[in-house]
Amino acid sequence: MKQASNPMEIYNLLEKSNCRKCNEKTCMAFAASVFSGKRSLSECPYVDSEIAAAYDGNNRQESQPGLRLDVNETVEKLRQEVKQTDLQQAARRLDALYDEKGRITVRVMGKEFSVDKNGRIFTQIHVNPWVMVPVFDYIVNAKGTSPTGNWVPLRELKGGRERAGLFTQRCEKPLKRIADTYPDFFNDMLELFSGTRTETSFDADIAVVLYPLSKAPILFCYWGQEEGMESNMQIFFDTCIEDNLSIHSIYTLGAGLVSMFEKFSMKHAS
Repeated sequence: MKQASNPMEIYNLLEKSNCRKCNEKTCMAFAASVFSGKRSLSECPYVDSEIAAAYDGNNRQESQPGLRLDVNETVEKLRQEVKQTDLQQAARRLDALYDEKGRITVRVMGKEFSVDKNGRIFTQIHVNPWVMVPVFDYIVNAKGTSPTGNWVPLRELKGGRERAGLFTQRCEKPLKRIADTYPDFFNDMLELFSGTRTETSFDADIAVVLYPLSKAPILFCYWGQEEGMESNMQIFFDTCIEDNLSIHSIYTLGAGLVSMFEKFSMKHAS
């Protein structure tokens, strides 16, 4: 991956028409945002996709203090917060289960996921830190707001704009590649991850809703390749998610799901 040494290097790749299709006032402003890691070069509709790919995915965005994801450290911080949380009250707030052993049980991708007062996890599903962060955050901080059916992209969530470019590179584009390569991918999502097909106003070829957490649904929309048009994958969030997860946890949840899907697709290919 290439990494620009200054904003002018990015600017020289642009059309310099100040068309504002990237939602920046000028091409120079867009170049500065790309260089600082707030935007992705691929968000400019006039940059060749191969050139954008050569620059996108570098580590500059993740090196920004606000975007650094020390996942293991965050897990331990949230585990300590779980210890301070009234799990019985949290269960009522989240319409979850609370048992005689003092454990709260929520559903993660439709499967039972239990946590006790010491932050210990009890589940039969594979757990990685990228999933633990949003689950702990959900138990500790979620208001319990129910899904609204109103879907928005990450950039329209509070604090999502600065992560939108990185989210596209880390989550949407890898999922698009999986869907392009494995035609049965969405059928497997439905069967293995308790997904549901849905109709949306986005006019997608395939639209699947997953419930990684019961009050944090995610909509995956896929448009297949057509003559003169590349395929596309976009991820949308029910607006209730703002009340139930922090933007950090929302991004982390997306990255965790992609990691899970990537591993699944590799097994599928073997």
